[in-house]
Amino acid sequence: MAQKGFELDRETFSCSICLDLLKDPVAIPCGHSYCMNCIQSYWDEEDGKKPHSCPQCRQAFTPRPVLGKNTMLAALVEELKKTGPPPASADLCFAGPEDEACDFCSGRKLKALKSCLVCLASYCEKHLQPHYDSPKFAKHKLVEPSRSLQENICSRHDEVMKLFCRTDQQCICYLCSVDEHKGHDAVSAAAERTEKHKELEESRQNIQQRIQDREKEVKLLQQEAEAINRSADKAVEDSEEMFSELIRVMEKRSSDVKQQVRSQQESEASRVKELQEKLEHEIAELQRKDADLNRLSHTEDHIEFLHKYPSLSQPTESADSSSINIRPLRYFEDGTAAVAAVRDKLQDVLRKKWADVLLTVSRVDVLLTKPQPKTRTDFLVCSREIAMDSNTANTRLLLSEGKKIKEIRKKRKKHFVITQPDPLPVLNSQVEGVDWMPSLRRGVERERNVSQMLDLFLSSD
Repeated sequence: MAQKGFELDRETFSCSICLDLLKDPVAIPCGHSYCMNCIQSYWDEEDGKKPHSCPQCRQAFTPRPVLGKNTMLAALVEELKKTGPPPASADLCFAGPEDEACDFCSGRKLKALKSCLVCLASYCEKHLQPHYDSPKFAKHKLVEPSRSLQENICSRHDEVMKLFCRTDQQCICYLCSVDEHKGHDAVSAAAERTEKHKELEESRQNIQQRIQDREKEVKLLQQEAEAINRSADKAVEDSEEMFSELIRVMEKRSSDVKQQVRSQQESEASRVKELQEKLEHEIAELQRKDADLNRLSHTEDHIEFLHKYPSLSQPTESADSSSINIRPLRYFEDGTAAVAAVRDKLQDVLRKKWADVLLTVSRVDVLLTKPQPKTRTDFLVCSREIAMDSNTANTRLLLSEGKKIKEIRKKRKKHFVITQPDPLPVLNSQVEGVDWMPSLRRGVERERNVSQMLDLFLSSD
């Protein structure tokens, strides 16, 4: 009750403009009270626009009222400050292991309310008050309590690091900029943070896009899992219906088909489930990284931002599912068709075709998750032994007796031997429907041109 009464009193003696306890309280003609600076600033903004008025009741005053300090109200406010609220419980005031402690408290330290990036110290509510009251601290930057303030100090010069060296990609102080980083591309930490923040936003956009892509793939996999189950169930049902028409031998085969279908169903569903879990895990990791980047983007400490950004900006490893391909929606229908094909055949025919049935069912493969071959090892999986035809093989290939490639001859340089061309021989220009005469004429013509050029060169000597 005492605490509630205090809060009521504090609200009564608070300025409705700054929402704090009255400082140099003044009462205007309508009866409302304000801080002298607050009401003066408020009226200064109204000069030349309209008659001065009360911020609460909007009563207009012409001319502008002359303000005088209300000494009695000021005394009441000072007395209210002295009485103050009852002390909070120790659990709320004193710093625990997870809290940032006030650097100016002696003995058991209180929780820090703010950290100053200029003073590089953390303050409780009591020791923070000078930063609010004294004009000397007006330009100090206050942020949420931080344990990384000492990381803002240059270990070499014990100066505050306010610059960032783009050449060496590290935070530096002003002494570093004229010492070992002299001549480097150095900018303010705020400027570098602005650039890095753009990269951060791009990273977040990429991550969010990847999350959307993975969510679409998860949804697709869920649909495929349902389709696999439906198709498998239908295949089992159709197979049982057809095998029920057969005799005891066919009943045994029906059991085998059911077992094979169920086995393949479990295998395919398991593969889909495994990839789905990987994608969900990747989504969780991307969301966690996005949250870390989001928190980092809102930190007010430039140095903390630049310290933590490199580790958070590293690309996240992606599951190998960038391209999930699904086979046409047939699934186990081919197996059903194979069973129907042998339904009307006799037992000896069924025994011969049984391997075909099982093979067809086992070919159900929904996910094309295998990556495209890139390395020699990947391609060797698809390698096959081939026998070359000695009549059509390239002349640079040396074949063994088994018509395998034994050696590849190196390409020899061509040596031109200039001879007088023989008269164009009379050949049959039609060989198996191919006219060789144009090519032959062009070859002879080129040889004549080379011979003429050589004769011209020799005659010039």
